[in-house]
Amino acid sequence: MPDNIISIDSVIENLISIHPLLTKSFTRSIRSKTNLNPGSLYVLGILTRHGKLSMSEIGCKLSMPKPHITALVDKLILEEMVERLFDPKDRRLVYVQVTPKGTEDFNVIKQEISQEMRVRLELLDEEKIKILAQASQHLKEILMEIFVDNKTDSSCCKIK
Repeated sequence: MPDNIISIDSVIENLISIHPLLTKSFTRSIRSKTNLNPGSLYVLGILTRHGKLSMSEIGCKLSMPKPHITALVDKLILEEMVERLFDPKDRRLVYVQVTPKGTEDFNVIKQEISQEMRVRLELLDEEKIKILAQASQHLKEILMEIFVDNKTDSSCCKIK
């Protein structure tokens, strides 16, 4: 097996293992403070970052089917965190945007996640913090290059 295949396979394995490690660290504490599940938080985060989006745009950015997005948005509407907006020119077009309560709650949740991560990171020595800071910056840049700036991307949308 060529070396680049082995390297690519190890990168894939590492990337797949990162998400559960990160989400596990904060999911329990978030669940104890809110009724929201991770999917709802992802929707809230996308809307906070991008503003008003259609259901299809949300689904595209999160790579989730529209019926799943609709269920998540319905839950967020019940929590008064987002609202549906109808296009005045074409009532078939439905947009979703974050409410002031949604923005406030999302910022609180984000702050709690940051605080929990800070507590864990402060257990590391200075050298490991430097390594992690550099590695996470490189990882972010490379992933953005792969998934955002790729001109050959034929997906339905581009994440900004």
